[in-house]
Amino acid sequence: MGTDSEESYEFWTDGPRVIVAGVDGSTTSMRAGSYAAGLARRQNARLVIVYVAGRSSLADMAPGGALVTEQTMDEIADDLRREITDGAARLGVRAEFIVTHGDPLSELARIADEVHADGVVVGVSEKIGHRLVGSLAVRLVRIGHWPVTVVP
Repeated sequence: MGTDSEESYEFWTDGPRVIVAGVDGSTTSMRAGSYAAGLARRQNARLVIVYVAGRSSLADMAPGGALVTEQTMDEIADDLRREITDGAARLGVRAEFIVTHGDPLSELARIADEVHADGVVVGVSEKIGHRLVGSLAVRLVRIGHWPVTVVP
């Protein structure tokens, strides 16, 4: 018998059974969601789309800023849920949409582990600073629990 990590991963499967995709409404994340949906359709896999609503510390400093930020995040989540639900139905994909709050890296990793993801799909970062400190995709790869696909 192998190590615990070898025993928990099933070798010789035909493809992924569960695919997690992170979306935030950006162009690249929506491409990642579309790519993941197509992959899920072709592989007959379960698709788990995750939206991590973060909070801006600057918005929290303004009077009523936290409430406005929360309302905006809820509106984004509702729009994404509608778009993903409609798209999954058109493709015939089993999709689940999860909204969570916190750090995108921690939350995507937590959910990917919870659903026993066979792969994680994210969009390439559009932020210049991520070239210096590392993008979400690079940090997911460093965790090393699942294959990570980065969609431009």
